[in-house]
Amino acid sequence: MNTSVISIKTDPKTKKELQGFAESLGMTVSGLINAQVRQMLRDRKVVLTDTLEPTPYLENIMRQTEKDLKTGKNISKPMTPDELFDHLASL
Repeated sequence: MNTSVISIKTDPKTKKELQGFAESLGMTVSGLINAQVRQMLRDRKVVLTDTLEPTPYLENIMRQTEKDLKTGKNISKPMTPDELFDHLASL
């Protein structure tokens, strides 16, 4: 197979994480990157995602918000922008 070399620079921690991730998929880093490049070229787009999970702090805020919604606490009625500014000025 005729191949060409593409060289990238990254920090050692990222390299180690990438090697572990590729290994967990049963692939080499080179194989993983080649698969990604082929997909980008085929789809003509780059998709960068990460599973987003709320922090414990945010989970606590979300629980409190749900509780407030159920009890009607800390809930404002819908307002126009002028009403909102008047309300904020009165605080």
